[in-house]
Amino acid sequence: DTNSGLNDVFTRLRSDYTLMANAYRQDWPVLGHTTQATVLYNINREGNQGPYYDNNGFIARPAVIGDGRRRNYEVAYLGLNGDGHFGRWNLTSSAYLAMGSASYDPIAQRSQKIRAGFGAAELSRDFDWIRVRGTALVASADRDPFDGRANGFDAIFENPQIAGADTSYWIRQAVPLVGGGGLALSGRNGVLGSLRTSKEQGQSNFVNPGLRLIGIGADIDLAPQWRLIGNLNWLSFGNTSVLQVLRNQGGISRDIGIDMSLALQYRPFMSQNVIFNFSMAWLQPGDGYRQLFASDKRPYSVLANLLLVF
Repeated sequence: DTNSGLNDVFTRLRSDYTLMANAYRQDWPVLGHTTQATVLYNINREGNQGPYYDNNGFIARPAVIGDGRRRNYEVAYLGLNGDGHFGRWNLTSSAYLAMGSASYDPIAQRSQKIRAGFGAAELSRDFDWIRVRGTALVASADRDPFDGRANGFDAIFENPQIAGADTSYWIRQAVPLVGGGGLALSGRNGVLGSLRTSKEQGQSNFVNPGLRLIGIGADIDLAPQWRLIGNLNWLSFGNTSVLQVLRNQGGISRDIGIDMSLALQYRPFMSQNVIFNFSMAWLQPGDGYRQLFASDKRPYSVLANLLLVF
């Protein structure tokens, strides 16, 4: 479903297939840390079908860029992930290499080889009732949208659980770019600057500006039922060549800005079964963001939701 993001059981399955294999090693390389090796193969054949429009009447496939021709692609992902602790330091990490090919690119107007990379890590430590965190993320960028190589990293589907997750302005909702919002800088519940129509209904796009993120944050347990969460993230594109082509605008800076968020979490039963979340997030625009949107205003979002788990 376009608006909720839930699966619609009355809709035909997409011609988008993923094969996956995982291998886990517990207590490696140290006691208390789990390492996961992942191989995924994503096969998309939606280029053989006609245009697809979402529930709001906007075209989701193919994306409204370049000449808008349909395309297929095959991508293999090799990943290494980790979660655990080294002594008193907690570490969550992820690294992926994407390799494959696309039958066509609407900007280059030719087939492309896909070679892209991604790495992210969040290091944290507990000091009594306060946990402090540091986050770093790098997604490769495409430097020349007209050659035969697609080097901007994109995921099959995103659900980031670092850098503040859905309390972050950049991650929480889509940031529109062109086509009346039909193409987004980053998608809803996504951190990558992948220039897709949507994560749920669009196709992966490996000709994108990439992303750099450096952040700090803290989780403060005010009481067993109450938690205060704060995050500060600096965001930057890896390369803006593709943005300059799409917007017919030269000299776009890589600086997106600083994403700031503050959230309050209430667990009335001191468990994960019932959780109330209240948060506010805003973006202090950098030069690149101001050049794209010709505005010095701080975009912001306010969130209140209830999570029930049974």
